[in-house]
Amino acid sequence: MGRREVVAALFFCVLLFVYGGCQRRRSVDVAVDTTGMIPSDVRKAQLLENLDRRWENPDAHFELGQLYHADGLWSKAEHCYNTAVSFDPAHRDAQAATVKVLLDSGDRTRSQITAELYVNQASSSASSLLALGLGFQRQGMDEYALGCYKQALAMAPNSAKINRQIGYYYLAKKNIVLAKEYLTRSFQLDANQPDVAGELGRLGVAVRIPRGPGENPEKLDRMVDEADRRIK
Repeated sequence: MGRREVVAALFFCVLLFVYGGCQRRRSVDVAVDTTGMIPSDVRKAQLLENLDRRWENPDAHFELGQLYHADGLWSKAEHCYNTAVSFDPAHRDAQAATVKVLLDSGDRTRSQITAELYVNQASSSASSLLALGLGFQRQGMDEYALGCYKQALAMAPNSAKINRQIGYYYLAKKNIVLAKEYLTRSFQLDANQPDVAGELGRLGVAVRIPRGPGENPEKLDRMVDEADRRIK
């Protein structure tokens, strides 16, 4: 075999090695994507492409803000959250995340003022306060979350949903006494909650279906929801 043929053979082997490596790398990437573990940069590119097609998508702006937030890009994250709220003024997750990013950036004063603003906006409705509280809890802002839950409960004390959420809040905090209290109250208001019944059972609380004249727990929550709609 001449020199030219040897060089050509070596070149061909190199191509096979590089191509094979790329193929293996590509197959790994596909495997990762199918599990939903999309890298941050890839997900950002997907969201930006989606926003190019439909800029007025508040959920996409919120998710993009979460990615910037995780990277410590406070200004970009805040801008995304504000854009989400501009398209959906009741986007409670984006509102709560705005408060969080301001706090994380070191602007405690603006964070507190913004939190008070959003809580005041949501205070017209028990369901809005509950949603904002959930948003705060997802952001790890438990003090604001509990404040929203308690304010919502004051407006709708017979809501099984609100009592249940407060019960789960205290359960996550390992406060078993208060968790039992609110989960029991929730179950008394609406016995059609197998998850609550199971949790109470694990906490050692005997549960029974409420019986008695006039007890209609589902009607109570419907009344709360109807009152919320009228307020809105």
